[in-house]
Amino acid sequence: MDLTPRQRQILTFIQQQIAELGRPPTRSEIARAFGFRSANAAQEHLRNLERKGAIALTGGASRGIRLLAGAAAGLPLVGRVAAGQPILAEEQIEARYALDPGLFHPHAHYLLRVRGESMRDAGIRDGDLLAVHRTREAGDGRIVVARVEDEVTVKRLYRKGHEVELRPANPAFESLRIDLRSTPLEIEGIAVGLVRQALDSIAPVSLD
Repeated sequence: MDLTPRQRQILTFIQQQIAELGRPPTRSEIARAFGFRSANAAQEHLRNLERKGAIALTGGASRGIRLLAGAAAGLPLVGRVAAGQPILAEEQIEARYALDPGLFHPHAHYLLRVRGESMRDAGIRDGDLLAVHRTREAGDGRIVVARVEDEVTVKRLYRKGHEVELRPANPAFESLRIDLRSTPLEIEGIAVGLVRQALDSIAPVSLD
């Protein structure tokens, strides 16, 4: 789907509103979110998205925006991970965002909704969407998505022999110290960027 950067931003905003609020935004809400002078400017962008097959518009309805199947491409957003389930299990995917995985380096495979403030001082806040590159390997000091038994957490990884420390970036939280001889640990991926809730500018936020 050949969309301009602004069209991708608006499509992502629509997807986010549907995922979080259960309904698409109005033209006025789109105009306010992107600083357009009028709802007519938002409507013109919506018409272009419709022409490109991303959405369908319903006349006479303030929220008459429907996502089409082609708009499901992009990065899946994973919400709270259920115990014992694969992180990309279909029932855990809240939405899909029209973001180019290549915006991130290395490229992202999925977005994970951050819960809590344990990584606050690394710039990762509650509600942020963390872009994750799926890999089983990570060097010391990398921010990882790790599964400890049935719990998934985001922390900095440090290894020493058979011991692993998953270190938070907030002094109010304690490190998780794991003895690999008795407790299983799996690396689900490494953090490669953030997507903030304010979608007026969709750009990767470096975490290095």
